[in-house]
Amino acid sequence: MSTYIKFFFIIFFKSLLYVLAVMICLVFILNLLGELEFFRNTNADIYFTLFLAFLNSPSMIFEMFPFIFLITSQLFFVKLLNNNQLETLKYSGLKNSKILSILTTISFFTGILIVLIFYNFSSNLKNIYLELKSPFTNDGKYLAVVTKNGLWIRDKIGENTIVINSSKIDNNYLIDNFITIFDEKYNVLKNINSNKIDITNYEWLVYDPKIYKKNNYESKEIIILNTNFNYKRIQSLYSNLTSLSVFELYELRENYKKLNYSITDVDLQLLKLFTNPFYLVLMSLFSALLMIKIKQVSSTALKISLGLFFSVVIYYINNFFFVLGSTEKLSILFSIFTPLIMLTFINIFMLNRINEK
Repeated sequence: MSTYIKFFFIIFFKSLLYVLAVMICLVFILNLLGELEFFRNTNADIYFTLFLAFLNSPSMIFEMFPFIFLITSQLFFVKLLNNNQLETLKYSGLKNSKILSILTTISFFTGILIVLIFYNFSSNLKNIYLELKSPFTNDGKYLAVVTKNGLWIRDKIGENTIVINSSKIDNNYLIDNFITIFDEKYNVLKNINSNKIDITNYEWLVYDPKIYKKNNYESKEIIILNTNFNYKRIQSLYSNLTSLSVFELYELRENYKKLNYSITDVDLQLLKLFTNPFYLVLMSLFSALLMIKIKQVSSTALKISLGLFFSVVIYYINNFFFVLGSTEKLSILFSIFTPLIMLTFINIFMLNRINEK
């Protein structure tokens, strides 16, 4: 049995490396075209765009791993079906179910390594990518981030730069705020202290502000602060979660809780990562069962095309439930596990009489 496992291990990883190499090339080219289009009206160096395309590629590859595993499993069985190797293994006493168990075991442990190593590697590169590209984006002068010290916002109105620090979000209100307004040379024009700010609209309502300007101090009932942010925009400008490692996601989750901000997106990302090895196993198993069921079809291109068709269908179903979860139309657990359960039942149905094939 150890000989068979080694044999399958070599075939699987040769297929995986081949598919991965093709996908890396395709993703890099698509990224490069996107970066060239983005920087077409700037003087950015070609080597800079190449570097950005390289940095952004791993995070996209990570999202494609379910389909990479599906195609890998198809190539795995294509090699076994060539020269009737699958029939030879069957006559040697190795049933289809045993081959599938070995394949899924390899997929599961490979999936764990992908989450622990590849994802953290890709998230670090994604973070560098966002930092390098941020100055060239329209929102490069705006910033909204969450740290242990609360919510920090940097805004720019005319020649002035505004920095806001808030301890908490309560519905459409920022609580316990300190605002500093700088001129174009970053000289402090004034500081504003307020316990409550209504951020429903772009014109913030600052309640009971205490205004410190040079040596002067004044207090008012309410003032209006013009900004480029409202409540909806603040929610959408937090860190790109794919640029955060697993440990950073946990840290961000704790900071969100302290800020009273929704942790739905972070929990979805974490649960997605934790279930990723199982997702890869189910995709590999589905692909393997499909190949066994249609092994009589002689055209390899048709088999691969059929697998790609189903992978697209599975992707859109999975993405549909993920969006429902992120918008809180469904619970987090339901949105993540429903596609996996559906795929599990499909695989169970296809497993019927598999050793007779």
